[in-house]
Amino acid sequence: MVDVILGLQWGDEGKGKIVDYLADKYDIIARFQGGPNAGHTLHINGVKHVLHTVPSGIFREGKINYIGNGVVIDPIILLKEIEHLEQQNVPVKERLIISKRANLILPTHKILDAASEAAKGTAKIGSTLKGIGPTYMDKTGRNGLRIGDIVQSDFLEKYNTLKEKHLQLLQIYQHEFDLAPIEKEWFDAIEKLKNYEQVESVYFINKALQDGKKILAEGAQGSMLDIDFGTYPFVTSSNTISAAVCTGLGISPKNIGEVIGITKAYCTRVGGGPFPSELEDETGEKLRKEGAEFGATTGRPRRCGWIDLPALNYACLINGVTQLIITKADILNAFDEFGICTHYEFDGQQTNELPYDMVNKKIAPVFSYFKSWGKINKGQQLPEELTQYIAYLENYLKTKVSMVSNGPGRDELIELEDSPLLA
Repeated sequence: MVDVILGLQWGDEGKGKIVDYLADKYDIIARFQGGPNAGHTLHINGVKHVLHTVPSGIFREGKINYIGNGVVIDPIILLKEIEHLEQQNVPVKERLIISKRANLILPTHKILDAASEAAKGTAKIGSTLKGIGPTYMDKTGRNGLRIGDIVQSDFLEKYNTLKEKHLQLLQIYQHEFDLAPIEKEWFDAIEKLKNYEQVESVYFINKALQDGKKILAEGAQGSMLDIDFGTYPFVTSSNTISAAVCTGLGISPKNIGEVIGITKAYCTRVGGGPFPSELEDETGEKLRKEGAEFGATTGRPRRCGWIDLPALNYACLINGVTQLIITKADILNAFDEFGICTHYEFDGQQTNELPYDMVNKKIAPVFSYFKSWGKINKGQQLPEELTQYIAYLENYLKTKVSMVSNGPGRDELIELEDSPLLA
């Protein structure tokens, strides 16, 4: 079976840490969508690592880390990531496999991304400027280049054709750029990536299933950034929900097992877009400071607010979440009490449902407040305040909470005894 880990908010929920923690239970850890706009942060033996494309099981001995066909790859970023890992004595070649069907991010994709975002002015969507959107546009427009193309005899011809198309599009924008140095670095990275194993997606992943291998699918970004179901148009360019596992890896829905949803104990968002429970005051600033809320990919300060249960319930519904993991619960201890958004008020009514258009709708959050519980240690009985908070979430979301993260390290994940943890 394929179990799925994905974020239920606007990204940055702490998925990488959870994948790393659970990776020992699996044979293959697989990324199924997104690209280097992801930033999965892991703290291992006191060292901080940020992964953008490589799956978060790469530090685990004997595990295969698979970049699936639904991922878009920047060769430069991927190679730098690999080189960093190898400097840390991680045997990447032994552990990393790449789908031939994964699409490539070209230098001109990134230039187009920057030019397009700059042209939006005050209507910017908060792109990471990694070329993700233009790459997915070429993929769906049937113009894209894929990993498998790099060893084909007509690769350079295909590259030049797509580059020329991009250069023509760039004439629309008044955007200065110097392509030559980036292009050289890109082709150097392409040559080095030829040394890493590439496979036919469908046959590789389905043979693994037939052989009884356990697979953990690792999502990027968050459910509220899904291109179809997120806060459109302030979303990413791919499907970030559990349904994307099937198309991003090449498996049947019948092979999906557990769907493990990750949520922070509060909410954050990077860039523009709706955020009903945002705290634009001293409390929000304190949340940012206590939680060290700065983007792992961009370094941008994250917007902060109390946890949003209408949005979280919506994310649980569209993903079919079977169990929840709450991260950064310890941050709430910086406050005597903390808020939970239980409902929205808009158009003269109170509801826990999300409107079709959250951008142009004036939404007022309705909060309930809970007391914090203080520092807890693994093995210690959970404080009553924490058990009450968990019980409230489980009742509202109709989903069991399996773990609570009480700090950044592997050893600070608390497994709950009565929850459906993976065997």
